[in-house]
Amino acid sequence: MKKRYETVVVGGGIIGASIAYHLAKAGIKTAVFESGEIGQKATRAAAGMLGAHAECDKPGTFFEFARASQKAYQRLEAELKQISGIDIRRRDGGILKLAFSESDRERLMQMAVLDSAEWLTPGEVYEKEPYAAKGILGANFIQDDVHVEPVSVCMAFAKGAKLSGADIFEYTPVTSIETGPGAVTVKTASGEAEAEHAVIASGVWSGVFFKQLGLNKRFYPVKGECLSVWNEGIPLNRTLYHDHCYIVPRHSGKLVVGATMKPGDWNEQPELGGIEAVIKKAKTMLPEIEKMKIDKCWAGLRPETEDGNPYIGRHPENGRILFAAGHFRNGILLAPATGAMITDMILGRPVKKTWEEAFQAERKEAVNR
Repeated sequence: MKKRYETVVVGGGIIGASIAYHLAKAGIKTAVFESGEIGQKATRAAAGMLGAHAECDKPGTFFEFARASQKAYQRLEAELKQISGIDIRRRDGGILKLAFSESDRERLMQMAVLDSAEWLTPGEVYEKEPYAAKGILGANFIQDDVHVEPVSVCMAFAKGAKLSGADIFEYTPVTSIETGPGAVTVKTASGEAEAEHAVIASGVWSGVFFKQLGLNKRFYPVKGECLSVWNEGIPLNRTLYHDHCYIVPRHSGKLVVGATMKPGDWNEQPELGGIEAVIKKAKTMLPEIEKMKIDKCWAGLRPETEDGNPYIGRHPENGRILFAAGHFRNGILLAPATGAMITDMILGRPVKKTWEEAFQAERKEAVNR
């Protein structure tokens, strides 16, 4: 293989697939190189919450970026279905961030400054979800924090990109990236490709390319263990959420339950202790879950950065290299805005200065969360 592209994307998870889709749709000759299959690893492990408010307690740059990406899904749902024929299985209903203590309630009530957040009394919560745990002090109801099915979204982006002219190479690991005066050379197990630009979008495995390209930025795996159960008996229309744990209802009748947070663990297999902890936490939010049948268990590695926020932008010394990695818990949520931002940069379109400064590799301060 010796081909020439305008842009090569390294990584075929939801971030890489979104970038490829946005580039190809804009007429940029694009290739994606994925070491395994499209939409596996962290993408497949995710629950798919579009939780702009679940991740933020106050306004700021990160919330603004997350909110823009969340709203982009409203357009993309129909667009991706029309282009690819794939339903991303967006489910309305919103999320209930439960308060079990006075400190919970105080923190959640301060979220009233965020649009779409509404404080509910315990009685109002039980009107919406009668099987939620008794004894809560209330909840924040965020109607816009809906969810999608991550693999469906990723496959829709990838198919849409391909139908728009992109080449997608699975089982093609990238071994190195070299820059020259007129092009970037991407070396893979199957040969080389040249491009005007290369985008690193390999999740927690992006660190090796950062190091190759002279950036001392580390990525840390944060293992998350999850399970799904069959809900055959009770209604649950909204995601229940507390302390970064969640119960997400799927169209299929399953509930997705997660997730542990194990920093520094590269093992992608779920462990009994982690699944036990997830089940224990789920029962505090939805006691009836104890009676449900287990479907399966799994784990994935979230890509955390030094300050917990992603790197989205150009290499500080080489404009042909761009990064879109380190999205931690928010890869599904931030995929549309990341794809659009990288595409705008490559095409020379305007990008919000606050976003560019907040997510650049050599940023001075952490993004306000």
